[in-house]
Amino acid sequence: MLDLLIIMFERVGMIVAVAFLLTRFRFFQNMIHQDVLDRRQELTAILFFGLFGIFGTYFGVALDMQTFHFENMSWQLDTDEAIANSRVIGVVVAGLLGGYRLGIGAGLIAGIHRMSLGGFTAISCGISTIISGVLAGYFYKKGKHISPLLAFAIGAAAEALQMLLIVVIAEPFEKAFALVQAIGLPMILANGIGTALFMLIAYNVISDQDKMTALQAQKTLRIADQTLGYLRTGMRKDTATAVCGILLDELQPGAVAMTDKTDILAFVGSKGTVMEGSIQTDLTRQVIREGRLIVTDSVMHEHPSVSASGAIVIAPLKTRGETIGTLKLFYPSRKAITDVTIELIAGLAELLSNQLEIAEADHAYQLAKEAEIQALQAQISPHFLFNSMNIIISLIRTNPDEARKLLSSLSFFLRQNLEGTTAKMVTLQQELAHVEAYLMIEEARFIDKLKICIDVDPSILQEKIPPLTLQPIVENAITHGIKELDANASVHISIHELGDDIHIIVEDNGTGIVPERLAMLGQDQVESEKGTGLGLYNVNRRLKMTFDENSGLAIESTPNEGTKISFHIPKSEVNGYDGNDSRIGRG
Repeated sequence: MLDLLIIMFERVGMIVAVAFLLTRFRFFQNMIHQDVLDRRQELTAILFFGLFGIFGTYFGVALDMQTFHFENMSWQLDTDEAIANSRVIGVVVAGLLGGYRLGIGAGLIAGIHRMSLGGFTAISCGISTIISGVLAGYFYKKGKHISPLLAFAIGAAAEALQMLLIVVIAEPFEKAFALVQAIGLPMILANGIGTALFMLIAYNVISDQDKMTALQAQKTLRIADQTLGYLRTGMRKDTATAVCGILLDELQPGAVAMTDKTDILAFVGSKGTVMEGSIQTDLTRQVIREGRLIVTDSVMHEHPSVSASGAIVIAPLKTRGETIGTLKLFYPSRKAITDVTIELIAGLAELLSNQLEIAEADHAYQLAKEAEIQALQAQISPHFLFNSMNIIISLIRTNPDEARKLLSSLSFFLRQNLEGTTAKMVTLQQELAHVEAYLMIEEARFIDKLKICIDVDPSILQEKIPPLTLQPIVENAITHGIKELDANASVHISIHELGDDIHIIVEDNGTGIVPERLAMLGQDQVESEKGTGLGLYNVNRRLKMTFDENSGLAIESTPNEGTKISFHIPKSEVNGYDGNDSRIGRG
């Protein structure tokens, strides 16, 4: 018995190695992170764990009941032979991680295979393998995370069940009983420990990956927060130097540089200072020309202050799809640049590019001749951005599908904010899509607290409206209206045809507005503890300048009951508006 116990524990070492390798497979990570697998993922998992069970069978040892000697497994068993194996581990893990269907599916594959090998315990072992999948599937219902002690108990129980079925089903009884006496305890202990180790390693490795992902996300947000104030003013030598210093502190490479298309704007690191000079090297030209990130082992020609040894990552900086410069990070060797490092730098380059786009939009706004018409500049609130990212980060593990949807909504929302700085008019359909992207993020933040109702006449969706008109009003309702409510908060948006006009109403059931402040809202900036009123002021002014004085905001509010903001715009066919003029005159 002791010899067999040692042999079985040797097999556990292989289980540990396989468990570690499994954590690298996407379907395995999905089994831990997702509540429901799609059909393809499920079939892949069943096949894999079924084959893993077969693997456990063949890496067992055959016991000859005549001589009680152990031998390596062969393709078939004699009548007097049985197997001491670790088959049950794969089946139990499948059930614990994936539920009944995975457990039973893997059990069928491994169990039917065991029956085909023969031996006097073929039927009992095959049936017990399938039942083990059912048993593990039952405990899947108890929660995703199985403690090592519970995993040991389930693995040991599954193996003990197999021993019981051997005694009950296998014939002759004397031979079956003698087999259980010989292999029962070692197999129960080894398979219980193997199951516990498998689950422990799987959870620990993936938990470490999740922690690393969370840390990278936090670092990215921290860098975004620190760099936002610099690049929002444009990419100059002083702002580039400040950003390079931040990246050097946060990422700790050997040096960081930033360039435009022709010159080095900043170089910060242990071997250099801010320098000027040509950057027309082959690699830099390639990055600017192709707009893609490059990693190379040679930095000799990339900067005069860096020696020939080391490695460099060069990422493009873009605005509106055009590469306008590069971000360079120097490292002492290629080994210091991991895949995670490359992904992080690529993401940061995209983040900095977005900030540069915002800077470009700000500059365009300042230079615009029609400054009054474009007064509502797209402003992305850092608090809204960080709250949105935190929501997405929290959902990545618990609900990745919802996280992807929110990330898509956030991307669309930010893009619409940028596009709103240049477009003079958009359709009501486009404006509503922008509002809905914003509301999807807010609904995720408020969970079940907020109810949104949008009532729109589909026939008027192609009517034109100044961009970024409706969203600030809705944001105001949520930020200042229903924010303090603990439950049953609601925002109602109504857009309907009324004679020759389009009537638009945004109504909430929030805290309302005190009379002293209500009289000033929309007429000028109103400083208070809750805000400045700039959003409503800009919307009101743009509406009046685009259409006429009668199109301004009408604000009605009762403290502790709610607020109603409404306005109307003329239908385009009434005024002959073709969507190209910046103003509409009433006839």
